[in-house]
Amino acid sequence: MMGTLTKQLYRYSHKRNMRHNENLWPFVKIQRDSEGEITTFTYRKEPINIVRLSSLAQKYTGDVFLTATGPSINTLNFSKLPKTIIKSGVNGAWHLNEFIKFNLYFVVDMTFIDHHTSVMQGICNDRDVTLFTTVMGVVKLIEEFGSSNILCQIAILEDICYQTYQPAVKKESIYNTFKNNVDIVFSSEQNHIAYSKDIRRGVFDAGTVVYWALQTLGYLGFKKIYIAGLDMNNFNNPRFYEDKASKRPSFLENKVKDTVMPALQLASDVLSDRGVAVINLSSQSAVPESIFPKQDFNDVFS
Repeated sequence: MMGTLTKQLYRYSHKRNMRHNENLWPFVKIQRDSEGEITTFTYRKEPINIVRLSSLAQKYTGDVFLTATGPSINTLNFSKLPKTIIKSGVNGAWHLNEFIKFNLYFVVDMTFIDHHTSVMQGICNDRDVTLFTTVMGVVKLIEEFGSSNILCQIAILEDICYQTYQPAVKKESIYNTFKNNVDIVFSSEQNHIAYSKDIRRGVFDAGTVVYWALQTLGYLGFKKIYIAGLDMNNFNNPRFYEDKASKRPSFLENKVKDTVMPALQLASDVLSDRGVAVINLSSQSAVPESIFPKQDFNDVFS
């Protein structure tokens, strides 16, 4: 990572709304196409292979199984999952890789990468996985494992409000900045909550990686998304792969009512309009059925 002197030089020579790039400059260089998608990525003068998001647009047509990390995961028998269904996961869901052969994976929390090296190493070692992460995520993985040891496919997602080498967009400016973009839909409850139908230009954050995944899976073309482990409650309890001693803090509880739920409602509305059904397989989930209908895992995959 960059040294203190280089960081000070960056801060001196760039405006405050570019501060989110200070850990990337000058070692990361990118190029974008006319749609705003990152097309080339170089780190310390070494070209890094990335999957073009354009090549993934509407690539899939069937169902996808998305594994979140709520404690309800421990109640499910994953041997019932059909081998043919595309399987995706987020963060610590990789602990199920003995039972689930993941195809698509999402890690956009840099603290997760910092604290779960063995999980990230497992993902990076799997040639059959496409990992969706951020520019900083790629940098962290290169520094930890070396570029030659990253065997998975890398696809870059960006928070549309904090794009690489673009000025940051403040929360109060989101609506005015993006209101004329036909690929962006805003929540009727909160005008700073939005959904991106074209992830090449970035996705919107809502405090949970599941929201990044929903925008991405919609772009990829899936027609039905089954979500397991979307509990959104009992945040004091360990995630399914943790115990009390290893539990990392969760910052979701204070965001659920005002950010997460309106965002999930928006995702439900947008995806429904596009002919995509989202099924919540967590019977104990705090996400109401008015957002995502619930079904029993055993009934769906009998």
